[in-house]
Amino acid sequence: MADNPQVPSAASVAEGSSWKFQQTYIERLMDHAALSSAHPDDTLILAGPPRFTTSDPGEFFSDKLLPMGMVQQMQVTQQKPTTPMQAIGSGRSFYVSGKAQGSASIARLFVNGRNLLRALYTNAVTAGIDVTQFDDPAAYKQAQKPPKFFANLDSELFLIPFGMAMIFRDKIHNEIGAFYLELCQINTWAVSVGAGQTMIMENVNMMFDRLLPIDTQGLGDPGTDYPYTPATPTTSPLFKAIFGDNPSSANPQGPAGGVTADTVPNTI
Repeated sequence: MADNPQVPSAASVAEGSSWKFQQTYIERLMDHAALSSAHPDDTLILAGPPRFTTSDPGEFFSDKLLPMGMVQQMQVTQQKPTTPMQAIGSGRSFYVSGKAQGSASIARLFVNGRNLLRALYTNAVTAGIDVTQFDDPAAYKQAQKPPKFFANLDSELFLIPFGMAMIFRDKIHNEIGAFYLELCQINTWAVSVGAGQTMIMENVNMMFDRLLPIDTQGLGDPGTDYPYTPATPTTSPLFKAIFGDNPSSANPQGPAGGVTADTVPNTI
C-alpha cells in the first residue's frame, strides 16, 4: 500500500525531497510530543554527597540521596570563559577557552519540616555531624529530635560541599537524561516576605565544580503495572489506541516517513 501523503512524517536528513513543510516535522515526529516531552511533573531533584562516586561504576547510589519536594524553580547554568584572538598576518579569528564554570539557583516553598538548607545538607546530617556544636551554629539544639531549620551562612557547616542530581523523564517513563552537580557551595540564601503573599519561598544560589552526566540505572521505571513499558512503548495497547495498528510511525527512534535511525548519516 502506498504511503498516505497526508500523514505527517519527519525530515531527518538534509535532502531537498524530504522537506515538505506542510507535511513534515523537522528531525523527529511530534504527534506524540505531549507524551515524550520532558515536564516538571516528571523531573526529580535530589541532594546528596559532594562527588558522584561509588564502588561499582554501574551503581546509582540512590540510598544516599534525598528527594527534594516543594521545589518551585531550579536553574542550572554553565559558562565557559572564551577569548577571541587574532594573529599578525591573518584576518581570521580563533578562540582560546578555560574551564567551564557552573552556577545554579533553587527556590522552594517554606514549610514545616526540613527547610531548604537542611535538605541540601542531608549528606552532613547522615554523616552524623551535630550542626549545633559549631563555633557559629547552623541550628539550635532541640530536645529529643534533630533540628529541621538550618540558617546562618557564617556557620562552618556551609564550608562543607554537597552534590545535587536532576533526573528528567517523559510521561511514558522513558528517561530523557540525568546529571549530577558536584562540589556545590552556597553563596546566597534569601527569604522574602510581603503583605498579601500566598506563600513564603526560600531561595539559594550556588556554584559547582562539575556537571556530570549520569546513568540512574532505571530509577523511576514503572514496573509491570502500566499498560506500556519504557523499553517498548509503541507496541503497547495505549499507543495502538492512539496511533492505530501501526504505532511504529509514532516512535521517535523508529520508522518515520521512510527514514530510520540507520539511514541518518553518522556525522549527525
